Amino acid sequence: MTTRLYTHPIYLEHLTTPGHPERPDRLRAIERALDDEAFEMLDRVEAPTGDERTIAYAHPENFVESVRRQVPVEGFARIDGDTTLSPKSWQAALTAIGAANAAVDDVFSGRAANVFVASRPPGHHAEKATAMGFCLFNNAAIAARHAQRDHGAERVAIVDWDVHHGNGTQDIFWDDPSVLYCSTHQMPLFPGTGAKGETGVGNIVNAPLAPDTGSDHFREAFRSRVLPALDRFAPDLIIISAGFDAHHRDPLAEINLTEADFDWATGQLMDSAARHSSNRLVSLLEGGYDLHGLAFSVAAHVSRLMKG
Repeated sequence: MTTRLYTHPIYLEHLTTPGHPERPDRLRAIERALDDEAFEMLDRVEAPTGDERTIAYAHPENFVESVRRQVPVEGFARIDGDTTLSPKSWQAALTAIGAANAAVDDVFSGRAANVFVASRPPGHHAEKATAMGFCLFNNAAIAARHAQRDHGAERVAIVDWDVHHGNGTQDIFWDDPSVLYCSTHQMPLFPGTGAKGETGVGNIVNAPLAPDTGSDHFREAFRSRVLPALDRFAPDLIIISAGFDAHHRDPLAEINLTEADFDWATGQLMDSAARHSSNRLVSLLEGGYDLHGLAFSVAAHVSRLMKG
């Protein structure tokens, strides 16, 4: 079976203010990287529009409506100092959710071996009732609930290697033992959550990394905390919150990873999916703000997914 890629032109129309790091050029850089002949066999599919009702899997209705009401007719609207809305943001966010849910459908139906979703806006900072950190809705959380509701998954694991802690995902699943959330991230750093002692009901595994550390510490965190937690949990599906801002070139953090580290981590999670999840693995783009580092890292990640 093949690796599937979901993306859509609407993601380029979620505009942010000049100089904002979470910008449409991020997806253009990924597109150029994946245009290489090495990715000729990648199954490229246009992302579907999501069902608005699925947003309620992770977020209360009044919050969803408040985001919708803030979408401007023209120009920009600010949810906070970091998080911006433009006229096409609602459609982009809905299509990001549609792609995440379609990816779950694909791996459960066998239409794809695994899936990478290149979408924006990202999602892992979106809490139950708070949009923040460039994120409107939590794509990974909605996809996990979709797997449970529509495919009977009993246990879903979300592994987040973005350099910023996924406070939103942690918030949504804090007291839900049916979802395991594992995160490697720099600490201290925005958003200020993610200490080792934050464990939920035993389903939260945080592995914070000190600034100016790199490959050795990252891989040790995987080996000592993330991978054993996955083996104990034995998930029916693994979702990756795939941020690439721990790359050494990234301007928003001080973790010194290379493309080889993302290749290695991808392979480790594929091995875990093979042991526990019938190879079911879905990867959703989160951060990554240096265009070269992002492009090279995504290429390494997708190449590893394609090797099966």
